[in-house]
Amino acid sequence: MTDIEIAKSVELEKITKIASKIGINEEDIEQYGSYKAKISEKVFEKVKDNKDGKLVLVTALSPTPLGEGKTTVSIAIADGLRKINKKSILALREPSLGPVFGIKGGATGGGKVQVAPMEDINLHFTGDIHAITSANNLLASMIDNHIYFGNELDFKEVTWKRCVDLNDRQLRVVETGLSEEKNIKTRKDGFDISVASEIMAILCLAEDIADLREKLGNIIIGYNSKEEPIYAKDLKAEGAMTVLLKDAIKPNLVQTLEHTPAIIHGGPFANIAHGCNSIIATKMALKLGEYVITEAGFGADLGAEKFLNIKCRKADLKPNAVVIVATIKAIKYHGGIEKDKIQEESIEGIKNGIENLYRHIDNIKNKFGLNVIVALNRYNSDTEEEIKYIKDKLNEKEIELSIVEGWAKGGEGATDIAQKLVNLVEKEEEFKFTYSLKEDIKEKIEKIAKDIYGAKGVIYEEEAKQKIEQFKLQGYGNLPVCIAKTQYSFSDNPKNLKCDDEYYITIRDLELKAGAGFIVALAGKIMTMPGLPKHPAAESIDIDEKGNIVGIF
Repeated sequence: MTDIEIAKSVELEKITKIASKIGINEEDIEQYGSYKAKISEKVFEKVKDNKDGKLVLVTALSPTPLGEGKTTVSIAIADGLRKINKKSILALREPSLGPVFGIKGGATGGGKVQVAPMEDINLHFTGDIHAITSANNLLASMIDNHIYFGNELDFKEVTWKRCVDLNDRQLRVVETGLSEEKNIKTRKDGFDISVASEIMAILCLAEDIADLREKLGNIIIGYNSKEEPIYAKDLKAEGAMTVLLKDAIKPNLVQTLEHTPAIIHGGPFANIAHGCNSIIATKMALKLGEYVITEAGFGADLGAEKFLNIKCRKADLKPNAVVIVATIKAIKYHGGIEKDKIQEESIEGIKNGIENLYRHIDNIKNKFGLNVIVALNRYNSDTEEEIKYIKDKLNEKEIELSIVEGWAKGGEGATDIAQKLVNLVEKEEEFKFTYSLKEDIKEKIEKIAKDIYGAKGVIYEEEAKQKIEQFKLQGYGNLPVCIAKTQYSFSDNPKNLKCDDEYYITIRDLELKAGAGFIVALAGKIMTMPGLPKHPAAESIDIDEKGNIVGIF
């Protein structure tokens, strides 16, 4: 059976029943049909004095084209905790249509561990990303309208881009205003994917709707002839943008196939943004459950680093344990085994590729000072000899390994890691950030590059050097740094998998996200508007004569 067939074979519980499992009354949710709901902002006020549950962050080794199943494992762990009678809640990101129709074909787990209704979640869901797109493009239209009617704010440069929730490389660089109408000026412009919009970051980092409005007003949208920043609030745009986001700021409640409550809200990418679900969703989950399972995008060098240095700093959070997801296929891929031979037993491939896993473990355990366990997402092709080799090697480093078989067995396939996590979260930690906010922008970038990526140093292109000085002069030197780089390597070169030789991280440009409260450093050739692969997942997605969607997996 396909993932979607498995999902359709399960009778979901009404969302009111799911809400009741975590103490939410029917009047405190806004239902979107029978199986989806928005959680009212009133809920947090009611539970704010509750003791926080334990926070478990799920991350992974460096991703490969094979897929590692980080979301699948996250769901399995939450279901596994329920199997051992622990009150668990999932707190996940929303899928973007870009990857759904691009390379992934879906991002709701797989097999017997999925969040549901999976078609809805993977497509329009409750309209959050559409609302973000609309708010983003409203601001863009107000900028151009202001310029059309006289440009009183003296725009010399417009830095705000439009966005769309699809992978479309053709829109990376465009020219606008070609109608030749009076007063309309042509301008070189471009689009970002919606999940890379600063508004997505703001939604995920806002504490409430008042904070959301303030952050939206602080977005820098351009510069005047004196090179002074112009803000969204100078256009009086923040009110209307907040109105468009009034429902999007409310977390979404759904369920797993085993009826574990799941709060899904916000979805910035970790390779081009900060890669975490919303602060509101995470904090609410912590007040409602004993154990909260959340994830950060891509490998621990990207998603986990940003979760810890940006989200945890802003929200005053600290994970009680970190799960690093690995697969034998991914380890062998990092060990140089070709994709067509990846299912063949290869201890040598594991020996050569396990260093990637070690580096992620070292970062979490020693650089951040957090409790860590490795979840081996098992496939049918994995041999007992391969598993034993990995287990023995991790034992040498005093790292626990748990075999997770959630895809095939559901929550029952994750009771081992669930029990190990119950024990692990009680151990003491010495959580520490990679850098201090008081440090120079360059120091922050270089500490991430050297301490987390293992780079020899950082090379700054001229544009990046100028931006660093500009942002410091503007008073933004105390912000955290969000490095946008390839997810496939510790380096900024996606083909450099082993990173054996000395390498440098090249920062070609920086972007100031004053509303969100961080600085984006663009490393290597990373783009904020992805493209589709040669054969996108969209080619296989369809709907039959009975209205059943096929091809989403």
